[in-house]
Amino acid sequence: MERKIEFSIDEHYHVYNRGVDKRLIFNNNQDYERFTTLLFVANGTEPVNLRESINKPWSEINRGEAFVDIGAWCLMPNHFHLLLREKTEKGISRFLAKLLTAYSMYFNVRYQRTGRLFEGNFRATHADKDEYLKYLFSYIHLNPVKLVEPEWKEKGLQDENRAKNFLSRHRFSSYLDYLGEPRQESLILNKEAFPQYFNSKLDFSSQLSDWLSYKG
Repeated sequence: MERKIEFSIDEHYHVYNRGVDKRLIFNNNQDYERFTTLLFVANGTEPVNLRESINKPWSEINRGEAFVDIGAWCLMPNHFHLLLREKTEKGISRFLAKLLTAYSMYFNVRYQRTGRLFEGNFRATHADKDEYLKYLFSYIHLNPVKLVEPEWKEKGLQDENRAKNFLSRHRFSSYLDYLGEPRQESLILNKEAFPQYFNSKLDFSSQLSDWLSYKG
C-alpha cells in the first residue's frame, strides 16, 4: 500500500504498523526486548551492532546522528505505535527501514521463517494540530489496556485500578518513563523535542485517567 504522506523536518507524526495478516510480531519477552533495543540502537547513522548494545550500557553506544526524535512508543502483540519528530531529511523513512529490517531478520532467523513480517509500508499520520498531538500521548500509552479490557473504549472501563496496574507492569512502552521510573529505556526518548504538555508525572497520570474515564 502506497503511503500518501510527505515528512517534513521539525514536524510530528504518529507512525505504526502491524504484522502481515495481523500475525503476532512479538511472541515473548525476548522479542519485545529485541525490538525495544532496536528502537534505541537503530536510531542513528552508525551501523546496528547488537552485540555491542548487549555488552555495554546504551549511554556508551555511539549511534551517530539520530534520524528522529521519539516522544512516545508502545509495543503490542501484533503491532507497534511510535510518536516521532522528523529530525533530518528522510529521517523517519531511514529509521523505520533500519528498525524493521533488523527486527525482521532477527525474527525470521529465530523462528525459521521467510518472507515479510510487517504489513507493507508502515503507516503514518501528521500530528499537525496541538490538540491531536497531545491526544496521541494518551492514545499510544493507553493502547495496552485493550489487552485486559478489549472493549473498554466502546463500553467504558470496568476497573480503572486494574488498568493502571497493568500499564505499570507492561514494560514495553514509554509509560513508565513518563512516570519517572529510572531505567535504560528512557534513553529512547527525547522529550525536549516535543511540547511540554506534562509538568509532572502527576499531570501525565491525570491526563491518562481523564481518557480512561471518558465516555464518548
